[in-house]
Amino acid sequence: MTARMGRVICNITISADGYVAGAGQTEERPFGNDGGDGFGDKLHAWMFDTPEENRAEVDELAAYQAVIMGRNMFGPVRGAWDRQWNGWWGDDPVFHAPVFVLTHHAREPQPMAGGTTYHFVTDGIESALNQARAAAGDGDVSVLGGAATINQYLAAGLVDELRLHVVPLTLGSGARLFEDVPPLRLEQVKSRPASSVTHVTYRLLP
Repeated sequence: MTARMGRVICNITISADGYVAGAGQTEERPFGNDGGDGFGDKLHAWMFDTPEENRAEVDELAAYQAVIMGRNMFGPVRGAWDRQWNGWWGDDPVFHAPVFVLTHHAREPQPMAGGTTYHFVTDGIESALNQARAAAGDGDVSVLGGAATINQYLAAGLVDELRLHVVPLTLGSGARLFEDVPPLRLEQVKSRPASSVTHVTYRLLP
C-alpha cells in the first residue's frame, strides 16, 4: 500500500495588482511600502484587524507539517552568514514546525523555541521540497514565500494548491507573484469575500 503524500500548498496575501510586498523593503519594513506604517500593515490587516471574520483562513495558514521559504523571507542578511540572524519572528517563531530556508550559503540548523527549527538548504528547490516532505510525513508542506520562491515552485510544476488572499489595494511595484512563470492551468476550488480581503483557492492542473 502506497503511503499518502501531503499536498504542496502556497498560501500568500497579494495586492489587487499581484504584489506580495511593496518596493523599498528594509529590515524595519519587510513588506516594503504597502501604504501602512509598519510590518505589512495594509496587506495583512485582514489577519490582525478582523481575525474572527477570517478565522477559517487564519487557521488554514497554520495547517502544515513543514514550511519552505526563501532567504529574503527569512531575513535581510545577504551573502555569507556574517550576522546571527534568526528570522523576523523572534525567539518563538509562529511556525512550530521544521522550516527549510533556501540559500546559497551553508549554515548549521538553528533550533528555536516552540518546535521551530530552521534548516538551510543550498542545493535548490527540489532538495528543499524532498526534505520538507520527509519531515512532514503524510502532512502538507507550505511554501510561504516570498514571491520569487513561490514563482520557482509554480514554474517547476511542484505546487498542488494555491491559496490567494487578495487585498483591495494596488502597490504598482515590488515583489510580484507569477513573474516569469509560464501559463498555468488552474481550477477554482472555492472563493469567499470578506470585508477587507477576498480568499480564493486554486488547484493546479497538469
